[in-house]
Amino acid sequence: MSARAKTHPKIGKGSHAAGGWGAARSTGEILLREHVPRSGPSLLAHQNKADGYMCVSCAWAKPAKPHPMEFCENGAKATAWEITSRRADRGFFAAHTLHELEEWSDHDLEEQGRLTHPMRWNSANDKYEPVSWSDAFEEIGRELRALAPQQVDFYTSGRASLETAYMYQLFARIFGSNNLPDSSNMCHESSSVALPESIGSSVGTAMLSDFQNCDCIFYLAQNVNTSSPRMLHDLQDAVDRGVKIVTFNPLREPGLERFINPQMPSQMLTGHSTPISSEYYQVRNGGDIAALFGVCKALIEADDALKASGISKVAGSDAVPKDPSNAATVAFAASMAAADTRHVLDHDFIQTHTSGFEEFADAARGYDWAELEQVSGLSREQMTQAANTYAKAEAVLMIYGMGLTQHVMGVQNVHMVVNLALLRGNIGKPGANICAVRGHSNVQGQRTVGITEKPGLAPLDKLAELYEFEPPTWEGRSTVDTCKAIMQGEAKAFVSLGGNFLRAIPETQAMEEAWRKLRLSVQIATKLNRSHVVHGEIAYLLPCLGRLEIDEQASGPQAVSIESSVAHFHGSRGRAKPASNELLSEPAIIAGIAKATLTKGRVPWDEWVGDYSKIRDAIERTYPETFRDFNKRLFQPGGIPRPVPARQRKFATSNKKANFITPPRLFPQFDIDPAAAGDVLNLATLRSNDQFNTTIYGYGDRYRGVDGTRKVVFMNKDDIEQLGFKDGDVVDLTTAIDVATTRRVTGFRIARHDMPKGCCAAYYPEANPLFPLAHHDAKAKTPSYKLLPVRVSLSGVASPS
Repeated sequence: MSARAKTHPKIGKGSHAAGGWGAARSTGEILLREHVPRSGPSLLAHQNKADGYMCVSCAWAKPAKPHPMEFCENGAKATAWEITSRRADRGFFAAHTLHELEEWSDHDLEEQGRLTHPMRWNSANDKYEPVSWSDAFEEIGRELRALAPQQVDFYTSGRASLETAYMYQLFARIFGSNNLPDSSNMCHESSSVALPESIGSSVGTAMLSDFQNCDCIFYLAQNVNTSSPRMLHDLQDAVDRGVKIVTFNPLREPGLERFINPQMPSQMLTGHSTPISSEYYQVRNGGDIAALFGVCKALIEADDALKASGISKVAGSDAVPKDPSNAATVAFAASMAAADTRHVLDHDFIQTHTSGFEEFADAARGYDWAELEQVSGLSREQMTQAANTYAKAEAVLMIYGMGLTQHVMGVQNVHMVVNLALLRGNIGKPGANICAVRGHSNVQGQRTVGITEKPGLAPLDKLAELYEFEPPTWEGRSTVDTCKAIMQGEAKAFVSLGGNFLRAIPETQAMEEAWRKLRLSVQIATKLNRSHVVHGEIAYLLPCLGRLEIDEQASGPQAVSIESSVAHFHGSRGRAKPASNELLSEPAIIAGIAKATLTKGRVPWDEWVGDYSKIRDAIERTYPETFRDFNKRLFQPGGIPRPVPARQRKFATSNKKANFITPPRLFPQFDIDPAAAGDVLNLATLRSNDQFNTTIYGYGDRYRGVDGTRKVVFMNKDDIEQLGFKDGDVVDLTTAIDVATTRRVTGFRIARHDMPKGCCAAYYPEANPLFPLAHHDAKAKTPSYKLLPVRVSLSGVASPS
């Protein structure tokens, strides 16, 4: 696969299985390309180990008993990308104007290597020029003090540590702002809204041990081979135990079909692979609610039929004591009769622990099978088969990803996952829980320590007590709100703790135009990206240490902490030599800006920078129940479990119950002219095998057979033919809603793919310009990157609006 775009790209057949020699070769290639063939393997030996560092890529957990190599292909890419020998130093910036760099691709900007010096944009020559840290802090502080708190946004990407995030939110709130948009707004905000409503927890309930205790896994809308490959070990172990994995996903993905474990010589030498999914249902884009309603309908109606028949499912004649005078036989008969109360559904659990069942059950009974089939893209037989598999299992682990959350109805999608779990009590017992697979490595943890625009979710009274200030109580801006404020000229300054905001958000063209009107843009980063070369009137680029690097402070080398997808806190200790002597740590940069800005509050910024354990002490004082003995347990093998009451079937909802919540409809209502709807396809964005979020490692996607390009639209073969195209045609995509504004991306190559009719897919972020800012979940405001109506036309031939 190619690290560069090709004039004549190739699109062919993808790999049949995840892992294998393809993963091994790709790992070797990235280490060579980034010039770290010796230091890379040495460092990777410590990745995701108890005394090592947490991967800077996905959020999957450190196991208590790690594999010899506890990293995956994508994790190795992320590590090599960060410890590269390449440098974007003073000489690089002296040679290039930012206007010139705006024409560079995302890959080429980051490929220049690590940033080495703090930089300030010079408007006279359009170049970044070196600046001292003290001068940078002084001017940033002066500019922030000149603005009202409501005019400033403090953005957080998903990789900053718990310590950094805690300091950052504290700085913002003492400044007077609750504008704390973060990357979670764009991915799992739907979970953060839906799960508290359903089970009283903002995170999933699953633990790694559930993989050892379940007898069935329902796997929904998450592509394990690109988003969290280390989970394949857990799935493989489960399959080897005889666990059935039932998958719902629009595209057939190799990692959800077969896995060749690179750490199993028997598989690597023979090519033998482990089948992952025992049932694979290709639901249509946006058809998840209908598919899950179909499964629930089959379960509920089977239970209804069983109750109506009067037939004993479990006990039979054993429910009647053979000798009523014998206490033992009476007790046995009573226990068998009690077993009958479950039937297909777990009625004891439903009655004791839930609310809203009857309304939900009536809704499921009321849907016509034909409508469920039409919306979901699945047959009645398929949904019923999935229900049968579910009903036969005693402990079902529910796993889902952003294929459910990044939707106009993302919150309702998550509600439906919980509804299905509640029908048979598959929550709060070994092997039976809900696993929301988060994206970036600490995106969940940042919320845990206060990164939120919603004041009701932050311990404001405790912060006021500890740091002697009056926190703002007005609701701040989420990512979508921040974009609106920038476009309307209400936001004047943007401080970014990592990330590539301009490439992650929707409404790309309008946002870039508005971005240039910001008074101040401050970017804290390790490598160059587009959000740095498109900038405000005053622009700073502040380079920081990476998580993998040794962080030497006054008290010695420091460690930081991260929260995983399964709500465990893990210590992380860097081991690589810093890329430059001029780099500061993220806590040091935040403290420097805070001290130059704030005139109130009592925070020991310097003390914290000198010893991060004191930041963790402060986190524990703020959240004593969540972070008990934080420093003492920091490197505990397997991590520190975050208290999640729903794991013990204690539901912290308003009614103290787990709630069945019935979605109001099966599918979003889009404003599309019915006469012109026949040529509309529903687009989902996805990642390639050679990227992580907005970071593009190369122009290949081994699993989908793509080499040398990212401008691809995957389509069903029947759609290609019926729309008058052929495989390989170069086409444009045009948004089919909100047609008052034309949104179009051009020059995409059609690739035939195994996916449902009426659907198509393209890579993120190349397809982001198609998405209107208003196209998001109503409650969570998560952009609907997994469902957008589009039209396809031959490139250069305008699609009708």
